[in-house]
Amino acid sequence: MNKLCCATKAVDKQLSTAVEFLKVIAEENRLKILCILLNNEQCVCDIWQYLNIPQNLTSHHLKVLKDFGLITSRKEGLKVFYAINKNKLVESRKLLDEFLEAKRKAC
Repeated sequence: MNKLCCATKAVDKQLSTAVEFLKVIAEENRLKILCILLNNEQCVCDIWQYLNIPQNLTSHHLKVLKDFGLITSRKEGLKVFYAINKNKLVESRKLLDEFLEAKRKAC
């Protein structure tokens, strides 16, 4: 009989991190921000205009992405520029892939 959930500590940790990652990227504006930042860094003053949402809401989404480590920021004068942390993005995707593979093998 197949288990619905794998009950090892390693898989549980992967599941927890994968769930956190999915929660972060499950919001439409956060995915749009990642798309905006794919090619180069952008100032928050430009990002919010692409999203067509208020700047304070854009800043909230940027904070969520930054707190998870998916983006980085640097300050230049009064402006804050954001860029994708490609290593964290790859790491998060790899973790999700590893979790799904571990679940497939264990169940």
